[in-house]
Formats: sequence, structure tokens, C-alpha cells
Amino acid sequence: MKLHTQSSYIIATLAMTVAVNSLAQESSQRLDEGQRAYEAACASCHDSGVGGAPVTHKPGDWKTRSPLWDAVLFEHANAGYLKMPSKGGRENLTEYDVDAAAEYMLTITHPALPAD
Repeated sequence: MKLHTQSSYIIATLAMTVAVNSLAQESSQRLDEGQRAYEAACASCHDSGVGGAPVTHKPGDWKTRSPLWDAVLFEHANAGYLKMPSKGGRENLTEYDVDAAAEYMLTITHPALPAD
């Protein structure tokens, strides 16, 4: 019985390790995709603050933004908001691309904050 319990524990531990590694790879891949979309559509304004855009890497620029971070930013990035055109003016981007870019922006600007 003890051997069965140890085997079950080992199998469960291995399964969890595989699952965690898979999630980490997916998250890393999404951030890589987000970076590419950000550079293609968002960086031209958010790297320098063109038109009053909050600058990435400057948390103070984002302090007046909604505390709902992801949800509101994703909606604004996809639909457009104030001077920001929908999808950063790149209508060929998918909703996934835009969301990944927004997630990337938040991650590099506020690395300590959890996602919604």
C-alpha cells in the first residue's frame, strides 16, 4: 500500500510540474506575441507619449487609469478611446493580438501588479 501511495504522489507531482511548465510556456509565448503586436501598433505613441498616451515603463502615467486594468484597457485598445484609434490604427490585428499587446504593456509597466 505504501508503494502505491508513493507512486501516486510521484505521478501527481509530475503531472503538476508538466502543467505548470505548460502554463509558463503559454504565458511567455503570449507576452512575446504581445511585444510584437505592441511594437507594430502601440509603440509609436506609448513609447513617447504622443497625443497624451500614457508611456510604458512610467507607472505614474497610468495612475489616473481605471483600476480594472486589463478589462478596460482591452476594450479601449480594441474599440478606440479618445485620441487612440481602434487596434492602434492597425485594423488587420486580431482581438487576440490587441489583448496580448495590452497585456504586454501592463506587464512591463506594472510588473508587480496581478492581472485581472
